[in-house]
Amino acid sequence: MGKAITHKQVLEKFGQKMQKVRQSSGVTQEELAARLGMHRTYIGLIERGERNPTIRTLYKIAKALKVPASDLLPF
Repeated sequence: MGKAITHKQVLEKFGQKMQKVRQSSGVTQEELAARLGMHRTYIGLIERGERNPTIRTLYKIAKALKVPASDLLPF
């Protein structure tokens, strides 16, 4: 059986996937933050795996990027 993934690894993988989707959409951190009513630094913290966004925030991010929420999940 494979090695268990840690909480930190989940956050990092989510952040990396979110960044990839955001960049593929041609959206900057500043633009995404403005769409969400959040500060740009919070977006950066999520993308670096330093914050654990709520499910509600995940759906807001997906809506702002015009993608299904499942596209943001790294698994």
